[in-house]
Amino acid sequence: MLNIVLVEPEIPNNTGNIGRLCVGTESRLHLIHPFGFVINDKNLKRSGLDYWVHLDVTEYKNVAEWMSQIPDKSRVFLMSSHAEKSYLENQFQDGDWLVFGKESVGLSTEVLALFENHLTIPMSPLIRSFNIANSVAFVVGEAKRQITGL
Repeated sequence: MLNIVLVEPEIPNNTGNIGRLCVGTESRLHLIHPFGFVINDKNLKRSGLDYWVHLDVTEYKNVAEWMSQIPDKSRVFLMSSHAEKSYLENQFQDGDWLVFGKESVGLSTEVLALFENHLTIPMSPLIRSFNIANSVAFVVGEAKRQITGL
């Protein structure tokens, strides 16, 4: 099972869509506070539809609390538009941690400094980044393809 981590998510619709993706791909969702919304926000529930009740989700008060739950920090992959290695060049394994930053600024330099594995999603120079829900879908899709062999 993959572990999808959202650090300080700001937009409830994105988190709801990612929650739905996690249910559909049998992945766990990890949410690190502070959030830019209330977890029971109607938009969050709307985006997650009625799947939210099936979501394996854990909330953490901060990055340190989340980090204490990671058994193997070498299997943590942080997504950053500044990374040089593409997620398409990475070898994913069951149980990996895929970490995404907040919508407005991505992951902080402090969080990026905590782990050595940084990956990027190749994109046209005409844009700064993809929507976070799309980014999660790209990476989870490739990781699941590698893990299942399908």
